[in-house]
Amino acid sequence: MKRLDQRRILITGAASGIGRATALLFAREGACLALLDRDLAALRDVAERTGGHPIEADVSDEAAVERAVQAAVTQLGGLDGIVNSAGIQTRGSLLEGTIEDWHRSLAINLTGPFLVIRAALPWLLKAESASVVNLGSGQSLLPNAPNRSAYAASKGGLLNLSRALAAELAPRVRVNTVCPGLVDTPMAQGVQGNVGNYALRRMAQPDEIARAILFLTSTESSYVTGAALAVDGGRSFH
Repeated sequence: MKRLDQRRILITGAASGIGRATALLFAREGACLALLDRDLAALRDVAERTGGHPIEADVSDEAAVERAVQAAVTQLGGLDGIVNSAGIQTRGSLLEGTIEDWHRSLAINLTGPFLVIRAALPWLLKAESASVVNLGSGQSLLPNAPNRSAYAASKGGLLNLSRALAAELAPRVRVNTVCPGLVDTPMAQGVQGNVGNYALRRMAQPDEIARAILFLTSTESSYVTGAALAVDGGRSFH
C-alpha cells in the first residue's frame, strides 16, 4: 500500500520549490491533494501532474485562506493533513531592511501557517491520524547568517508555534517542523555556493526535503509530534 493512500492533504506554496516537489511525491504515494499558491499558472501545471486541485490564494490574507480551505474541503471531502510550504526570504541588514520587509516576512512565513491551520482545524479534528508539517529553516535552529534577521525571526517563530500547537492539539493532531538548509530552489538564487559550513558540502535538492515531509505526514511517524527535523546537510552541528 502507498504511504499516503487516499489521505487528503492541503499543500501551500505548491507551485514551485519544496512545495512542488512535495506535491509530486505525495501524488506518487497515493495522496489526494489540494494545492494552494499565488502563482495560478504554475500551480495548474503541478495540478495536471498530480491530479490535485489548484487553489489560488495568498496565505497572509485571512479571508482568502478561509475560502481556500473551504474549497479544499469541498474538493477532497475533508482534510487529513496540511503541509505549510509557502514562504519568502527577505535579505537586508537591520538598518537596510524596511519595515515592509519585516511585516511581509512575518505575514507569509508565520501568520500564513497560523491562518491555514486555524481554518483547517475543524476538519483535521475529524480525521484519523491528522498531521501538520510546517516548513521552518536552518535559521529556525541556528540563525547565524548575516542580513537575515526578519527571515530568521519569522522561521524561529514558526518553529515555536509548531511546538505550542503540538502540545495544544495532541493527541488528535500531530504537528512537526522540517528545517531545511540551503535547497536548490529559486529562493536560493545568489547563495548557491555558500556551503562551507555544511558537513555534506552541498545544497539539498527539493526531493530530499519532500521525503522528510513525507515521513512526518505518514503514519510511519505516528509517535512523533513537536519535533524539529533538521534536513540541512549538517549545517546546524558543523
